[in-house]
Formats: sequence, C-alpha cells, structure tokens
Amino acid sequence: MDASLLNPEIQKYINSQLGVDVAKLALQKNPFPDTNWISILNQIAAKTKVKDKLPTYFSHENIIYPNKVSVEQTSSEKTALYKSKIVFGDTLIDLTGGFGVDCFYYSMRIKKVIHCEIDTELSAIVTHNFKQFGIENVKCIAGDSFEILSNFNEKLDWIYIDPSRRNDQKGKVFMLKDCLPNVPELLSFYFSKADNILIKTAPILDISAGLSELKNVKCVHIIAVDNEVKELLWELKANFIGNPEIKTINIVNEKLETFNFDLNSIVELPFYELPKKYLYEPNSAIMKSGGFDEIAIQYSLGKLHSHSHLYTSQNYIDFPGRIFEIKRVFPYSKQEMKTNLENTKANITTRNFPDSVEEIRKKWKINDGGSTYCFFTTNLNNDKIVLLCSKI
Repeated sequence: MDASLLNPEIQKYINSQLGVDVAKLALQKNPFPDTNWISILNQIAAKTKVKDKLPTYFSHENIIYPNKVSVEQTSSEKTALYKSKIVFGDTLIDLTGGFGVDCFYYSMRIKKVIHCEIDTELSAIVTHNFKQFGIENVKCIAGDSFEILSNFNEKLDWIYIDPSRRNDQKGKVFMLKDCLPNVPELLSFYFSKADNILIKTAPILDISAGLSELKNVKCVHIIAVDNEVKELLWELKANFIGNPEIKTINIVNEKLETFNFDLNSIVELPFYELPKKYLYEPNSAIMKSGGFDEIAIQYSLGKLHSHSHLYTSQNYIDFPGRIFEIKRVFPYSKQEMKTNLENTKANITTRNFPDSVEEIRKKWKINDGGSTYCFFTTNLNNDKIVLLCSKI
C-alpha cells in the first residue's frame, strides 16, 4: 500500500479531480513527483466509480482504493447491508475478502469477523480503511483461504464465500466448479468448520445448476437493485433437508420489494385470463427466480399465457414490479398497427412474441420514450396482441 497517497495535498487533489477523464489527466505532468502518478490516477478513477455504489466509503476521509477490477467486483453497500441481515452469531470468516465491503457490514452484526485475502496489497488497504472507520472487530489475514481456515480449531458460526471465475474460463454460462475456490469440491471441508455457509455468485448462474452442484441449500436469495439483478446468495445449513426457499428482493431507493416461495412445493395451477383493467410485470428478481406460477397464485392474478409472464386483474393490486393501466388491446395486424402506433413514440416491451423490440421499432417507425407503454405479447388463445398502457 502506498501510504504517500494519504498526503493531505494529494487527497485534496484527488477530490478536486473526481469525474475528470483520467485518460486526459494521464497526459499531464505529475504535480506530486514523489508519488507514482498512475497510483494517483487510479485513486481518482476508483473514487469516482464508487460514489453511488459505496457512498459511506466515498464520503469518508483518507480511504484508499484498490485497482479497477477489485472496485468493479466489490459488493455495493445496498447488497452488503442485505447480506448482513442474514447472518448471526459470534464468528464469521470471509474467505474471499476483496475490498472488504461485505465485512464492513458483517462487523455490525457479528462479534468477530475474519477477512481473508490472498492479495497482500489489497489486504493492507482493507486493514487501513477499517482503521479509518474505527472498526476493531475485523481481523485481516493475507494468504490462502484454505490454509487459513485449516488452521482454525474452533467451530465458526458462518463461512462466507464469493468465488471468482478462473481466468481460463470463457463464455456466458459457468458452473460453481469452474470458480475459485471450487466450492462444491470443498463443501464437506467447509461444513467441518461451520454449520452455516453463505455463497455469493453472479446472477448469470442458473439456479437449477447451482442446486445440482450444492447440497443442504436452505435458501436462495436473488438480489436486484433498481430492477437489475446483481447477485445470487446461496444459504446453506448443515444437515438441512427439504425444499429450498426462494427469496426475491428488489432494492428500490431504500425500500425492498420482496416475494418468496418454496421451490417445488406448488400444489395448484394458476388461471388464465384475457387482459382486464390492470397489467402486472414482475421485477427482474422474480423473473430470475422462475416463480411465474407462484406469483400468480399468491396475488390471485390471471396469467395472459403460460409463457408470457404477464398478469392481469380487474381491481388494482399492490405488486412487486411494474403496474400499468390497460387503455386498449388490439390484435397485432398491419391495419391496427398503422392506425394505432405507426410513426408514434412509445416504450416497448415484448413477452412471448416473435419479433424483437428493435424489429418492431424499425418496421413501424416507433420512436422510444413518451408516456405510452406498449406490450407485444401472446394471449391465452395464442393470438398475438398489443396492449397500450399507462404506467401507474
């Protein structure tokens, strides 16, 4: 860790350049020749990037930031706060500590937190930052997490892991066994050290694939922020047997939209209806969960089609997602499109529809924006329809 970055004049300069194009700054002469110019530029870029993601860090003085990759991979404060509410007890070890944001929030709930990080430079940065925050119940250890955990003799309450993809793995789909550490391979070892394990994965991981690799999964938490799924949390408990609970959370501002259900425990089927007065579109966390029938049953909503994942009712219902009032429904035909939408402005969504949003816009010369929301979808009779709506 470069302690010279804490020079008050350098800190003042970093704060004065937030938001400035770092590539242009790099062409300028270093105003602090005793400190590496690249390191200063990295602080400017990193602090600019965390303004919304890590507001507590951003607003605190003398915080040092790691490289770009570590900043991009770190949890946001919103998701870290949610994670901290899952754990309980006296001891927790974070095997993949990173920038330490998760440990920052775990420290508020757990008496003793151990932050493991194989990168010694990053571990030193986290140690420094926790001192700035006055956090005294987190111990930072630099080294291999397997070796560190092996040396623990007492039973821990929680193990937290955020496995990273190996550099040689490519493609959009991955398995937990393709990550470091290899959690499925080490699971028995982890359970010998703690009865509770929390695993964070990227949202691209398929839930059924994750369940096939893991055991004793008590709950899967799907966390979205402003309707964008950010991470999956796999809560494992030793000797747990049964259907995992699926919890969906969409953090909007400081409020939580939640919807929960037990996997594989559905005992009834939803009903199907033609569009009524109101239209409901589940948030992204629910869409990721696959609980398309469960949401209809719990909220007593009619589904437009088994594959459309849009819902309707005659009376308004508070719902975890977007809600619209349907103004008009018409069949998707050349004449109807010319009459109602050609050469207009509208927000377009497609669900279970053959044409993409781009194709529809191009074909009918529809510009993006405005107050009209159009859903191109399929109804229970397999008819292609268009719903003109206003957002509530």
